[in-house]
Parts: sequence; C-alpha cells; structure tokens
Amino acid sequence: MRLIKVFDTTLRDGEQSPGVNLNQLEKLEIAKQLERFGVDIMEAGFPASSHGDFEGVRNIARTIKNSSVTGLARATKSDIDIAWDALKDAAEPRLHIFLATSPIHMTYKLKKTPEQVMETAVNMVAYARKKFPQVEWSAEDASRSDKDFLVKVIEKVIDAGATVINLPDTVGYTTPEEYGILFRYIKENVRNIDKVALSAHCHDDLGMAVANTIAAIENGATQIEGTINGIGERAGNAALEEIAVALNIRNDKYPYTTNLILKEIKRTSDLVSRLTGMAVPANKAVVGRNAFAHESGIHQDGVLKNASTYEIITPELVGIQSNNLVLGKHSGRHAFKDKIEQLGFTLSNEQLLEAFQAFKQLTDRKKEVTDDDLFTILTDIQTDLSNVKKYELESFQVQYGSANIPTATVALTTPVGNRVETACTGQGSVEALYNTLETLVEEKIHLTDFSLSSVGQGRDALAEVHIKMSVNGTQVSGRGSAQDVLEASAKAFLNAVNRFFFNHRKVVKETAQI
Repeated sequence: MRLIKVFDTTLRDGEQSPGVNLNQLEKLEIAKQLERFGVDIMEAGFPASSHGDFEGVRNIARTIKNSSVTGLARATKSDIDIAWDALKDAAEPRLHIFLATSPIHMTYKLKKTPEQVMETAVNMVAYARKKFPQVEWSAEDASRSDKDFLVKVIEKVIDAGATVINLPDTVGYTTPEEYGILFRYIKENVRNIDKVALSAHCHDDLGMAVANTIAAIENGATQIEGTINGIGERAGNAALEEIAVALNIRNDKYPYTTNLILKEIKRTSDLVSRLTGMAVPANKAVVGRNAFAHESGIHQDGVLKNASTYEIITPELVGIQSNNLVLGKHSGRHAFKDKIEQLGFTLSNEQLLEAFQAFKQLTDRKKEVTDDDLFTILTDIQTDLSNVKKYELESFQVQYGSANIPTATVALTTPVGNRVETACTGQGSVEALYNTLETLVEEKIHLTDFSLSSVGQGRDALAEVHIKMSVNGTQVSGRGSAQDVLEASAKAFLNAVNRFFFNHRKVVKETAQI
C-alpha cells in the first residue's frame, strides 16, 4: 500500500467560495479539526492578500503541531517575505508558490514569454528555499500547458530547490485519461522527478475532480490536494472525504492509503459546513444526510437482512452514530465535560461553564439532547466574538396572523452600550423582524441570501439560519441557532453585522498603526 500525502486547502481555496467569510477563530477551529482528521499539510491562507489573512495564517502556524502548515504566495519576493513572517513559527514551515504555465495564461494574464516565466519560477523558488525547508511549486493551469515546456520548467525549479511539484487542473477542464497521461509523462520525462513529491490539485467544473485525482494517483502522484465537502471557487475542488473513502472501500482496485482518520469525516464535514454556511447536499457522497437512507421497499428489506446488500460504506466508518442520544435534563457537569471531550472540543473553564448553562437551558425545552445539538452549542461558543463590543439582542416580539400586518418590536444593546428599541412591519414575520433590526443598526444593509435548516429531527429540533448580506458594501455571512425560527433569524442577522463591525474595527486599528 503506497502512502498518499493529503494537502487540505479548505482554509484557502475553500474559503474563496463566494459568500464564505470566516473569522480568525473559525479558521483556527477548522484547522484544529483538520489536524484531528489527520491531514498531512493544511494550506491556512494567502498571507499577502490581507492583514487579516496574515494573522489567521500566523495563529494557525503557531497552534498546529501535527500537520505541516503552508501558505500561498505569488512568484514575488514580497509575497514570499510576508509568508515567511506568518509561517516561521510553524512546526514545519512550508510555502506554496504558483505561476501559470499555459499559453493562454502566459499570453493574456501574465503577458510574459515562456522564457520569462521559467526565469521567474526558478528565481522565486531559489529565493524561497533560503527561508523555507519545504517549497511547493504549482504550474497553474498545468492541464492546458505544453507538456515539453512543463518538463523543462519543472526540471529547473527542482534544481532550484522545490520539494513538491503540483500539476493543477485549475479550471476543471481535463478528463481522467488526459490527467493520468500528464502525470505519467512528467514522471517519465523529468530527469530529477524522483527528488520531489508529485501533487494533484483538481477543480470540479465538469464534475470529474475526484476521478481526475484518483487517475493522478494511479499514474504517479504521491500527494493529493482538495477540500472538505469539495468546497472552493466556482464548482469547487476535489472532495477529500470522497477520495479517502474510495481508496479505503476499493483497496482491491487502489493499493493506496492515507493518514486520514476516517471516523473524523462526519465531524469535519459538519464543522466546515456550519462555519462556512455552505450546506452539504442531501445526496452528496459519503457525508450527505441521504447517503445511508433507503426509501425503496426493496432496498429497506435488503438492508434489514444484510446491510451490505445496499450499503457499501458503513455509517460508523465515517463517524456517523446510529443513535447519538446522549444527555438529558439530569446529566451533570462531569458527564457533560466527558461528552464534549469525546466530541473533540477543548474549552476553557469559562467556556465550559457557558456551554453547560446553554445545555441546561436546552434540556428545559428538549427531552433529549443529541450530539448534533451539542455540536451546535459548542461551535457557537468556540467561535464567539465575546471579547468584542457588538450589537446584542435584548428582546423581541413578533405579531403575525393571516388577517394582520406582521409587526416586530425589537430591543438591542449597541456596541457603545446604548439601549435602542423600535417596531416595524413587513410582508411576513421574518421581513418584519429584519426591517426592525435594519432600522436599529446604524449600517447600510442589503440581505442577499437566507436559508433555514433543522439540527436533528423532530418538532423540538433546533432551527439553524444562515444568511448572506452586504454591510456598507462589504459582503458578510452570519448564522444563528435557536429552537424558535425567528430567534435563530435574529441571531443570524446580528451575527453578520457583528462580523462586519469586528472586521471594520480591526481595519481602523491597523490603519492607525501604519
């Protein structure tokens, strides 16, 4: 069984998904879960793109010890220097440099000749190796590049010190057969290819990212790149959980293995989905809620007689428990602490007390509290901006009926400590609530997306709301959960506004320091 290294780019390529806006605490929580999941390398961000991204990468680099942390850089000295400042405290500092090599990119985007591209690539890799022990060089749009040119430039960047060569299918254009041929050609024609790891990075524009990645493995790739749930720009990236499970289930066909801990798949998927606001489709392979559901009578009969008749993947393999009812009204703090440790969360004493109080409040309304409920409580507390001045919901009331105009009354505490209250109407109860909140918040707001889902099942399930909005022209996202749909909606609205407020205050502070 040949070991395949796993390079996760959820926090970089995944965060570039439209509408995704993670704060530093959320990125750190995902990074810690990726470490538990067993990824070999995690791309924490693009340090030169913004001060916020720089700080996020640096925090992750200083925290993660069992995975190599890397950052993205353009082929410029300034990007490399900034990345080094962000990553120098990592257990294994690593840099990912990219430069386009396809004719269309060199001509229209870079406006450089192949010779100029080659010279830049070599010089920047050599410069990076003076700082970083590990340097990955990506031939952007490799799948549409001339193979002979790739051979020449790859040989030279390896001589310059590259330790990983990545051949990305940047626009999701290639097919499994073509991608496999590309890897085999590079393996057979680059004289010094044995000195480096060879990596595959695939996008899913034609729905072939996972298949292309596996084709690359079959033809010499020793590292694969992708994201949790396949999120990413446009149609997304190769879904790492799908590749890992495919290699495990079909090890008769694929004699390859990874360091991923498969039972962490569901938890990792849920965390990324919740914090990014990108819902996992019900029919998605491996982690969709219907992946182990059987409606057909014939299927149900077969599964009851022998699960392997229709289930090739057991729920337990990916960390799905068939019965996760765990705690109730009479559960004590010790049992609660043990359970959250089993779920993989580490809380401070203050956070533990806050989580326990939230749990107890929930048990007053729900007879049984599930893992999903606890997960919602814990992720809210782990990523809370409690140390930031913000808008806080004091109270709200909504009057609604088929013969009445929906009216909402809301009282808030502002970031400067003032109490404000007003009432507004709307075409529906949520619109009335949001019109009222928008009146109270001193920002220009435009709601662009609203989605509602349940956490668990049953009429007492928690409601979870994800929204996207622009605040003073800046795109932000927000989320909120509660047993009441309207309360969850109000929390999501204020969460989005507070994210903007937090980022805005940081920008003001940073500007003052310059």
